[in-house]
Amino acid sequence: MPSSKHLVDLDRAGVEALVRALKQPSYRAAQLYQWIFKHGARDLDEMTNLPKALRAALRDEGWGVGRARVERVVESVDGTRKLALRLAQDGAVVEAVLLPMEKERGRYALCVSSQVGCAMACAFCYTGTLGLARHLSPGEIVDQLILARAELREGERVGNVIFMGMGEPLHNFDNVVCAIERMVDPEGVDFTHRKITVSTSGLVPKIDALGAAAPVNIALSLNATTDEQRDWLMPVNRKWPIREVLAALRRYPLPPRRKMTIEYVLLGGVNDTDEDAHRLARLLRGMPVRVNLIPWNPFGEGQFKRPDEARVLAFQQILKAKGLMTLLRVTRGLDIDAACGQLGERPQALQTEIPGEMEEEHG
Repeated sequence: MPSSKHLVDLDRAGVEALVRALKQPSYRAAQLYQWIFKHGARDLDEMTNLPKALRAALRDEGWGVGRARVERVVESVDGTRKLALRLAQDGAVVEAVLLPMEKERGRYALCVSSQVGCAMACAFCYTGTLGLARHLSPGEIVDQLILARAELREGERVGNVIFMGMGEPLHNFDNVVCAIERMVDPEGVDFTHRKITVSTSGLVPKIDALGAAAPVNIALSLNATTDEQRDWLMPVNRKWPIREVLAALRRYPLPPRRKMTIEYVLLGGVNDTDEDAHRLARLLRGMPVRVNLIPWNPFGEGQFKRPDEARVLAFQQILKAKGLMTLLRVTRGLDIDAACGQLGERPQALQTEIPGEMEEEHG
């Protein structure tokens, strides 16, 4: 019989309470916690330093590890790896992506999901067409890092975690913060706040709350320079317009010498004009930001087009001339539907056909 209760959904206090309830010595809690979050055990039988009687008692109480199952791993020609993970709770599938970093061989950024689907309905994002099925639990979020690490080859490591996969992280605020706490726990996953970035479409009250709850990096998906334009592309703007979102970023307690990230998806003929670039520079004047320019990644028969290289570089040069650190995001994983804005299970008919693309990063 499948287990009905999942250990991955417990925090440290929950594991300690469970061990007490089973009338076990307190040190068993640390052992159990480490098996779940440090060693990535997939089954109770892997927890070899726990007595068989304790493992049997956990089963009798309906407990299992509850780890997601790696349904498949697809690798791009550029080295990107997309993990499709089947969740233990209800069999839903979410995707996480290992993105090779440019400057250090064997180092990856892991793009994690926070929801099954997404409620934000951004017009340029495939995930937004799926709607929101449910939030991920803290354990289901942390599981993506644990399982991704298990897929690494010798000499590889996850250097950064970015909450930029399926879903709006700040819409699932409590679970995301709990997941971050478990990621940075030295007795568990043992990651670091400094290498975690949370991306948001602009939920203003939660930006303030994140600044108070967790000293992580923040990224804003902006993608427009006027409210009229952003209202259409990102419905969240109708509640929290550009002025309010940027004011929240200015309040964010950024640690010294760090910059916030502004993500700007370039949509050919929509938001990529010289006028847009000049407006963007004015909006960001004086803010400690770097701008990531992301040429739109297509899906199915999308209503947008990818701007050509000359237009992208012209947009970038205007921002750089205004003193903004501006990077052109190298498109990774396009051939496996793992690029920015492409995540989510889809019918074969919506598999992406790959257009010609820019090959080099221009910093």
